[in-house]
Amino acid sequence: MTRVTIDHLQEVIEQALLRAGLASEDATACARIHAESTRDGVNSHGIDRIPRFVDYLARGWVDPQGAFEQVQRLGALEVYDGHFGLGVRHAMRATERAIALAREHGMGLVAVRNTTHWMRGGTYGWHAVEQGMAAIMWTNTESCMPAWGASSQSIGNNPLAMAVPGGRAPLVLDMAMSQFSYGRLGVLQAQGASLPVAGGFDEHGQLTCDPGAIQATRRILPAGYWKGSGLSILLDAMAVLLSQGRPTHEIDAVERGSGTGSSQVFMVFDPEQLGGIDACRAMVDDMTAHLSQAMPDESGRAVRWPGAATFHRRHDNADIEVNAEIWQEVQRLAHGEPPR
Repeated sequence: MTRVTIDHLQEVIEQALLRAGLASEDATACARIHAESTRDGVNSHGIDRIPRFVDYLARGWVDPQGAFEQVQRLGALEVYDGHFGLGVRHAMRATERAIALAREHGMGLVAVRNTTHWMRGGTYGWHAVEQGMAAIMWTNTESCMPAWGASSQSIGNNPLAMAVPGGRAPLVLDMAMSQFSYGRLGVLQAQGASLPVAGGFDEHGQLTCDPGAIQATRRILPAGYWKGSGLSILLDAMAVLLSQGRPTHEIDAVERGSGTGSSQVFMVFDPEQLGGIDACRAMVDDMTAHLSQAMPDESGRAVRWPGAATFHRRHDNADIEVNAEIWQEVQRLAHGEPPR
């Protein structure tokens, strides 16, 4: 591992994306989001994604010119086609448009089809709460997880993000439908670490905490077993209904890497029109104060919940720890050297 400042990290990522063919404005926006995700400890969807992202651009799987085109409007609901463009750019535009609709109608919903990987879903939840909005957002994905009781991959990991603004700190949830994402498995395997609880099945069909064994079988465990499996299926169906896009099994046929061809939903609510923003913030602050008083279990581990710790980590200016090998590869890309 090595340590870098967020400013230097963002500069190097931006240069790598410029070399890959992104326009200056897009390279700056994507670099900021990747750097912030890394700063927040989500390296799997931050710096670790850059070599793969550059590869997708080189293959033509992601079109940096892909437009964000409106195809339908039904009052507070709008549908857009992403034309396989930049997932991060499209997701941020969808969030901003949903915020505008929420200010007008009290709530706004933007659905996007034919888009690409949005990277960290929590990015857009954070963007909403920082503007005083609440949000529910999700995406479908290619088949990368077995449905409960199956051994072959047939459902998506379908990440879900939710956020509610608070006074001292917001409540923000960003979760995949698996117990652990593939990105997290890769990070822990690189560190030589085990999962804290079973996250999937090994080659013998036994639950395991070994991230390498789970990556080898591709049999990750749905969060909540059958409940996570069911939620994944319904998130897929709702995303497709609202965007009129591709379900998971049709994304598989696109064959352009992770997340390409996905359907995404961005729902935003204006607390000011739902009892007032002050009442919302007071409610969240009261909830977090209550949760802070929760007694730890007998193991002595800290009680974990979304809130102030996450909020403060987002604004921490300390050096960021990154994988040295990946950092070297991103630096190579920034200098115009071909991907390895």
